[in-house]
Amino acid sequence: MRVTAADIEHARKRLTGIVKPTPLVPSATLERMFNARVLLKPENLQKTGSFKIRGAFNRIAAMSSAEKSRGVIAASAGNHGQALAWAATRAGVKATIVMPRTATISKVDATRSYGQTVVLEGVDYQEARSAAKRLCAQSGALFVDAYDDPIVIAGQGTIGLEILEEVVPDIVYVPVGGGGLLSGITLAIKERAPEVEVVGVEASGSPQLSQSLAAGAPVSLGRPVDTIADGLATGRLGALPFEIIQNRVSRAVTVDDFEIGEAVLLLLERLKLLAEGAGATALAGALKEREMLRGKTVVVVVSGGNIDMNLLDRIIGHGLSKMGRLFRFAIALHDRPGELSRLLAAVSETGANVHTIVHDRTRRDVPIGGALVQLELETRGTEHIESVCAHLKERGYVIKPES
Repeated sequence: MRVTAADIEHARKRLTGIVKPTPLVPSATLERMFNARVLLKPENLQKTGSFKIRGAFNRIAAMSSAEKSRGVIAASAGNHGQALAWAATRAGVKATIVMPRTATISKVDATRSYGQTVVLEGVDYQEARSAAKRLCAQSGALFVDAYDDPIVIAGQGTIGLEILEEVVPDIVYVPVGGGGLLSGITLAIKERAPEVEVVGVEASGSPQLSQSLAAGAPVSLGRPVDTIADGLATGRLGALPFEIIQNRVSRAVTVDDFEIGEAVLLLLERLKLLAEGAGATALAGALKEREMLRGKTVVVVVSGGNIDMNLLDRIIGHGLSKMGRLFRFAIALHDRPGELSRLLAAVSETGANVHTIVHDRTRRDVPIGGALVQLELETRGTEHIESVCAHLKERGYVIKPES
């Protein structure tokens, strides 16, 4: 079954009053970084925290009475499940969401909170998908694919219509896992403004788009996927999305978890937007290509904001360390009164603030009569770290940086 521009227009009518259009958000910070006009499409502010409500509600609304009576089953890493659970509850349809056992507890709890059944099965999305298919065969319920479904794709494509109603950009960056969002936006934009470039941004831990484009056919990775962008960790590109994407998307950009983490931190600190890993991936891709974007109008889709707080804490820690805002190191001291006090006094003279400190006298690699002090300092950047190191070395301390 194909997807047409008319299907996307029909989806928009179904979604009226359900989904709120998300206006494009300009950013002076990003414009300075890119030397370009940069606009964010903040789908992290959407109902259920991501763009997925568009496709999920469109799919439920298109069901016949007989299909609704049998219920729906879906596999999800989190966002599709939350959206489908919300839409099904609103429509009075029974839903079962199969999530991998590795799904974040925040997404599992959020999905359950919408009043539907959650089943944990498998170590990744593909194993959860296989389990969901088995449940469908047993129950007769309708399987609602997260990305390889024409009605779901049409719902996601409404984002493309909204973008073009505000601006005709030079280029649009879209995150990609299974391809439902990318294919829907691409189809909507290319039908109305074929000159606009659309770029898919994938996580290096789940690079099915680039491999599919290289192979000329949708690819299943056939191995476990590993990325902080769990919403993109499908390990497989959908057949229908690939059919739409193949000759319309300009290219694939691959970003690693560190680049994604930096984008999460940038959105949070400078733009006050909370994005999950998948939600920040498109920005990571745009940042990677920013030298070629000078003078252009760029739209970046921030696809979701349902991030686990423990993961966010780790991302912030890694990001601050890379930016020189946290500095971890160890110093060996004599274990005698006043030594720790003198060290901390020397640190305070640099203007750095102690974030954490560990004073250890019992490690096997610490000599009797000695102590190892591990410090994490809040600093103002790499130059400040260099100043801290120079100051401590002048006072006779030997610094051992730690990652």
